[in-house]
Amino acid sequence: MTPFRGAFVAIVTPFFDGKIDEQGLIDLIKFQIENGTHGIVPCGTTGESATMSHEEHHRVVELTIKTVNGRVPVLAGTGSNSTSETIELTRHAKEAGAAGALVITPYYNKPSQEGLYQHFKSVADEVDIPIIMYNVPSRTSINMLPATVARCAEIKNVVGIKEATGNLNQISEVIHLCPDDFAVMSGDDFTSMATVAVGGTGVISVTSNVEPKGMAAMMDAALSDDMVKARELHYQLFPLMQAMFFDTNPVPAKTTLELMGKIKSATPRQPLWTIGDDALAKMKKVIIEYGLISG
Repeated sequence: MTPFRGAFVAIVTPFFDGKIDEQGLIDLIKFQIENGTHGIVPCGTTGESATMSHEEHHRVVELTIKTVNGRVPVLAGTGSNSTSETIELTRHAKEAGAAGALVITPYYNKPSQEGLYQHFKSVADEVDIPIIMYNVPSRTSINMLPATVARCAEIKNVVGIKEATGNLNQISEVIHLCPDDFAVMSGDDFTSMATVAVGGTGVISVTSNVEPKGMAAMMDAALSDDMVKARELHYQLFPLMQAMFFDTNPVPAKTTLELMGKIKSATPRQPLWTIGDDALAKMKKVIIEYGLISG
């Protein structure tokens, strides 16, 4: 059975005075594990990896692996729009002891489908670590098609994909074309239950940052084929899932964590900015009604 199963948190990176708040990250990881999260993904898009130096990226991955100490899998974000840079970051993740590497499709360059295949093949050939590909067209301007995913699935250490198209037709086609042991994880909280219902293995979640217990319970129910309970939890969580995208991710998640007293500062790195007043008012209403903070 794949270790990439259940609710994995795409964990935020707390910053304070412009630097990584290491104790804040340690505390967040402890909060996640205490509340039943199934795995931790540092240095993903939600972790603001695009604005980290290589030194910071390495440090966050190392600190996460050390703090987790084998209790849950750590799937380290190592993707870049440069194949050589992706290989370097992936090699470091393996050396640091990550269970796998989450590798995004190259952004901005807009490679062809053949270019995407060759990118993942090059990374997999260079670094012998389980690789979960990451398809998120809204962030990259390129959609990795199911036929290309199926080609990549033939590469020995390409073991799964994070599908963030929000398109159940595409997700179903990927599952249909790929081997039974290929992990297909939703990259959108909204489609996580449905993805499991059609044969997926879980979610890499933004909402888990603020409600790890609920997201893990929903995935546990769905993976146990208890769809009545999974659906009930989905609709309980649904307003919270929506609220996490009232502004650009991870701004709402970081703001909620600050309001919950889990991090010292919600300030993201530029060019991201703090949440707008209207979005903040809407978000506060949701997280108060959900019970994350008091009114």
